[in-house]
Amino acid sequence: MSKTFEVQGELHSIGETTSYGQNGFTKREFVIKLTGEGENSQYPNYVALELLKDKCALLDTCQVGQEITAYFNLSGRLWSAPGKPEKCFTALQAWKIDAGTSAQAQPAPSDFESFDQSNSAFDEDIPF
Repeated sequence: MSKTFEVQGELHSIGETTSYGQNGFTKREFVIKLTGEGENSQYPNYVALELLKDKCALLDTCQVGQEITAYFNLSGRLWSAPGKPEKCFTALQAWKIDAGTSAQAQPAPSDFESFDQSNSAFDEDIPF
């Protein structure tokens, strides 16, 4: 069972929704500057998160500079190719975004859904 995390911050950038492969898999990345409790504004932390499939729309009404709370799961996968060293890819997969009065709540994904999301992106191509 995966643990859910949350992070508070200011939206620094919002990427476009990108489609991969022929199965319609979509992904959207965004970066937040952390502003929550314990953050030192003199040394800001920027964190990249991603939205997958139908969750890509969660940022449609958000704007750069807006304060949000993102709820996410950790996801990781090992990748290896013949003759190359094994690599581990880690992703912060957001499933809910609270943006003040325009909060867009979504239920937490099931364990099976999280597993399915973390694996389907890698079926088509090498992850970068």
